[in-house]
Amino acid sequence: MSPGPGPDAPAYYELRIGGHLDDHWSVWLAGLTLTHETDGTTTLRGAVSDQAQLHGLLNKVRDLGATLISLEAIESPDKTGGMPA
Repeated sequence: MSPGPGPDAPAYYELRIGGHLDDHWSVWLAGLTLTHETDGTTTLRGAVSDQAQLHGLLNKVRDLGATLISLEAIESPDKTGGMPA
């Protein structure tokens, strides 16, 4: 098993939700990048400082009434040369 990020380093996540969110929700969702997918879903990607912030994001998705399809830890943009497509 590879070590995770250090204690002060953010982790990067990708959330997929049902439906298309307007871009203005990005600010409310901790500045995550929103991408509208052709299958009618929205992908949110970005840094999350800790587990408390991650749980807060999940609560916001719930509060929107959106369906959470998936949640995945992803590589840091520093390791991939940019945010994954």
